Amino acid sequence: MKAITVEPKTPGSARYDDFPEPEAHEGSVLVEAVAVGVCGTDVEIVEGKYGWAPPGKTRLILGHESLGRVIDPGPYSALKGGDLVVGIVRRPDPVPCSNCAVGEWDMCRNGQYTERGIKEIHGFMSERWRIEPEYAIKVDPSLGILGVLLEPMTVITKALEQVLQAGRRAFWEPRTALVTGAGPIGLLAALRLSANNLEVHVLDRAESGPKPDLVRALGATYHTGSVLDLDFEPDVIVECTGVGSVISDSIQKVGAGGIICLTGVGAGGAVASRAAADVAAAVVLKNNVIVGSVNANKRHWYKAGQNLAASDREWLGRLITRREKPENFKQALQRQPDNIKVVIQFSEV
Repeated sequence: MKAITVEPKTPGSARYDDFPEPEAHEGSVLVEAVAVGVCGTDVEIVEGKYGWAPPGKTRLILGHESLGRVIDPGPYSALKGGDLVVGIVRRPDPVPCSNCAVGEWDMCRNGQYTERGIKEIHGFMSERWRIEPEYAIKVDPSLGILGVLLEPMTVITKALEQVLQAGRRAFWEPRTALVTGAGPIGLLAALRLSANNLEVHVLDRAESGPKPDLVRALGATYHTGSVLDLDFEPDVIVECTGVGSVISDSIQKVGAGGIICLTGVGAGGAVASRAAADVAAAVVLKNNVIVGSVNANKRHWYKAGQNLAASDREWLGRLITRREKPENFKQALQRQPDNIKVVIQFSEV
């Protein structure tokens, strides 16, 4: 078969080439790849910034946002041939830590977890892949290729769970929500927040293109510019950019008793000590909560599947702005101004 692989931490080593068939120990369920979403993590691994090959191997199959069709469900599976499935990304550490021991591997305490397409387990950018049945999530067949959005939806499903749990610390009736960043994660956050009857606002750099229209189609309000220039104080902020200045502005802007959930991973430079003190003072004096959220465990995958299946198909379809063939994976990795979600399509649904 063919696969898109990289030699981790070696820039320019990515290639689409022949690769051995997946081995039986990787899982009893054999799957034909349909599509794999491309995100910033894939780009950074190709750029050599991080990534870890499986033990004893030099190359890693890329891809963690999967969608596939079951070829052989194996002897211990409730799946059947032809089912559409998505593979859970993270695996618990082998120790295990206290969180991994109870199935909350997204909250791993010792960092010894593994992740498909990222850390020590092959990913999904191959013509065929195997998976353990307990890590295969069946997708509503009516979603078709939109099932590839399930992994990004899990990120938001967990993030909003974290917000809700933080809100229970006191009497709390949120009315307004701000999402910073209108990439796939930000737009899915806006979708789910809108479904919870909040007044939703989205802020992004793009002044034109598909993003403003997608936000307005949800009945939400689109903004550009600075968070500090907004004329309201949000009760909830879901931060999806990872940009330092946006984060610090969000902390200063959130309303009293408000909650900020950080989902973006990036860089924005150091914050001056005086500015950091001002930010901290704002958090203290307004009883704010700041929570970081990354990855997801099995309950989030299950709930995300339900949320995705209940969402408007036409709106979801507009998130996929480009499809590339696997042999053109380098184009898929190149960011373009109007891109939202780019997918590499291996086969028809």
